[in-house]
Amino acid sequence: MTSTACFVIVSRNDIPIYEAEVGSAPKKEEIAYQHQFVLHAALDIVQDLAWTTSAMFLKGVDRFNDLVVSVYVTAGHTRLMLLHDSRNEDGIKSFFQEVHELYIKILLNPLYLPGSRITSSHFDTKVRALARKYL
Repeated sequence: MTSTACFVIVSRNDIPIYEAEVGSAPKKEEIAYQHQFVLHAALDIVQDLAWTTSAMFLKGVDRFNDLVVSVYVTAGHTRLMLLHDSRNEDGIKSFFQEVHELYIKILLNPLYLPGSRITSSHFDTKVRALARKYL
């Protein structure tokens, strides 16, 4: 079975700082744009939900066809967003928690400017490995 997953980290200023297609389904350019559109359209819903709950993991905030948007909101209001067709909520939560740890390590780097794009190939490799492990 092929899985679809698109992962985006969005800064508190609604600027995408990291994007990755992490699913095993064949990738087409127009589908990738559609995934980005769905994730960015869900930002308004996430913003409303983030202020009404103290939970960091917001599961199933939006749907598009058979795809679901799950979000993890950090304490600094950075959103880790995942568009997926998986039903494994425990795996998705574990994926978010481990990516959050990687993101904190990036923030602790004195050469990284918070809010700028994450271009580290090490970070990208780790995120893709976590996606294979949990999604």
